[in-house]
Amino acid sequence: MIYMDNAATTMHKPQEVIDAVVSAMSSMGNAGRGASEAALSASRIIYDTREGLAKLFGAENARQIAFTSNSTESLNIAIKGILDPGDHVITTVLEHNSVLRPLYEMEKKGTELSVIGCNEKGMPDIAAMEAAIKENTKMIICTNGSNLTGNYVDVAVIGKMAHKHGLIFVVDASQTAGVFPIDVQKMDIDILCFTGHKGLLGPQGTGGIYVKEGIQIRPLKTGGSGIQTYNKEHPVQMPTALEAGTLNGHGIAGLHAALGYLEKTGIDNIRKKEENLMWRFYNGVKDVPGVKIYGDYSQKERCAIVTLNIGDYDSSEVSDELLMEYDISTRSGGHCAPLMHEALGTVEQGAVRFSFSHYNTEEEVDTAIRAIRELAEEP
Repeated sequence: MIYMDNAATTMHKPQEVIDAVVSAMSSMGNAGRGASEAALSASRIIYDTREGLAKLFGAENARQIAFTSNSTESLNIAIKGILDPGDHVITTVLEHNSVLRPLYEMEKKGTELSVIGCNEKGMPDIAAMEAAIKENTKMIICTNGSNLTGNYVDVAVIGKMAHKHGLIFVVDASQTAGVFPIDVQKMDIDILCFTGHKGLLGPQGTGGIYVKEGIQIRPLKTGGSGIQTYNKEHPVQMPTALEAGTLNGHGIAGLHAALGYLEKTGIDNIRKKEENLMWRFYNGVKDVPGVKIYGDYSQKERCAIVTLNIGDYDSSEVSDELLMEYDISTRSGGHCAPLMHEALGTVEQGAVRFSFSHYNTEEEVDTAIRAIRELAEEP
């Protein structure tokens, strides 16, 4: 199978990630729950992974990184742990349901929500974002890269604007962590939500949240922490405040190995290859009659995503044909991005998303180009 659904999850992982998970499954105890070598080994791996993520994201302190199961959990923590009735929050139509649904929940509880639109190429209106700020605005939350169009959002510009108005700035880095450079301090990011199973090349069920020192978040979960056992309240110190229960140590061991792979390979090198594959595919299909491509391709910096439709064909039909006739795995439908599809006018048809990994090859891309050309020629 030619796997081109990496925006959903990177199926091909570095061998060292697989080896690390297998090794952890037979040797790892429970971090912070004992003094055995197995428990201490787990603690060391988790500590080292936290340090690696802090270094990757430019965090001021590794303690400000808490582990979660994915971006969805991280975003729920950020949204539900900070917003209150009467607060105002600003987001965009680019967002994934991992942002939108928690915001809609908070809206029902009395939080005021403003959703900023985009232009015809799917880029958010940052001027409108600033114009929407009010006296009770507490937070701006937006994606660093659209999972539908692949548009890269310059969050540093938004972060600077948010801080000028004294707002908390939350970034969804699901599509960019591990591929694009992220420095939370230089980019004025207060809370960074990321997942381990996409660009970070780690196992599913891993992820995390960076919280700037001084920001207090109500935990989504409370319970066992390994410390302060006799306290009726859950510990408030980071990262324990957001890490109730046993962590996914086996997955974190894989994530630790993935960070080593990223450092050795270089995220700039990974991004360059992915972008080259993306542009090769885009240039090969953009002029095919009947093919419509979504997104802003005037941008040099883009996530390695090309989303398209062929004529009036339902996207699921095209995606099925790609799989059955060409053995190419893509993603069709709504991509958990309902407002972006509304903005693009693709709610009924959906769209076919090709998303590339540095493990893909030029030969695979050329096969995908040929497939689109042949499908577009069919009566």
